[in-house]
Amino acid sequence: MTTTETSAGSTSETTPSGGAAVPVTGSLSPSRAGDFMTCPLLYRFRVIDKLPERPSPAAARGTLVHAVLERLYDLPTAGRTPDAARAMLDPEWERLLAAEPELAELFAGDAERDRWMEQAAAMVERYFTLEDPRRLEPAERELFVETVLDSGLKLRGYIDRVDVAPSGDVRIVDYKTGTAPRADFEARALFQMRFYALVLWRLRGRVPRLLQLMYLGNGEVLRYEPDEADLRATERKVEALWAAIRRAMDTGEWVPRTSRLCDWCDHQALCPKFGGTPPPLPAAPVDRPSPADLESAARSREDF
Repeated sequence: MTTTETSAGSTSETTPSGGAAVPVTGSLSPSRAGDFMTCPLLYRFRVIDKLPERPSPAAARGTLVHAVLERLYDLPTAGRTPDAARAMLDPEWERLLAAEPELAELFAGDAERDRWMEQAAAMVERYFTLEDPRRLEPAERELFVETVLDSGLKLRGYIDRVDVAPSGDVRIVDYKTGTAPRADFEARALFQMRFYALVLWRLRGRVPRLLQLMYLGNGEVLRYEPDEADLRATERKVEALWAAIRRAMDTGEWVPRTSRLCDWCDHQALCPKFGGTPPPLPAAPVDRPSPADLESAARSREDF
């Protein structure tokens, strides 16, 4: 995909096939789309207010496990064993600490840290009960993808793993360090995967054959075979989400929505549903950043 600048200075992009430039009117990742679906006020706190959030042991463990499973495939095929993967945990943790020293404050002492590390080790070892990495050679790992829809909405995100069969069939794989959702929450869990499938379809012109969520918390695997109708429906849903975000941006109305996830939210003290008051919206300069700029600035890797 080629990026160009319009005469007004705004960004436009052409498709890989060389189609006409499409002005980028917005940008959305699956994480931020999920935030808005969970609670529009949470989206505002994270994307517009950029409120700090405490690092959590669960998120840090997810980062660690993802790093180990990504680098496992750097090893020679025969060396991709549970022992080798477990041996990567301490070095990868030290690397994460060097990048984010505040993670050291997650634990009250060595004993708590060791229990946490054992939980991470159990998830890494459970991975080997779900598939044999010695029989796989991923085409891509931690793949950043983005594409611009005909409307000008840019979709972007990181895919844990992409496998390509000799036939050309594509499998999108995502590791989750939680447990598999109940049946009534499966559609929401698959939204992120359909989002990625939509982006790859738009980029490569081929619908991925299989979407696979691997839940390392309890060793379950959720598989789904999308078709073109699924991905067109996902595109409509994403466009509707973006329209709702734009309306909230224009009106300043970010409606809080309660759910079980509120128990883990860092912003209860500022939420009207819990007796709090949100801070004033940041002053809008004459040349206010667009939602596309805000979304890009708030990109994160927290889908664990």
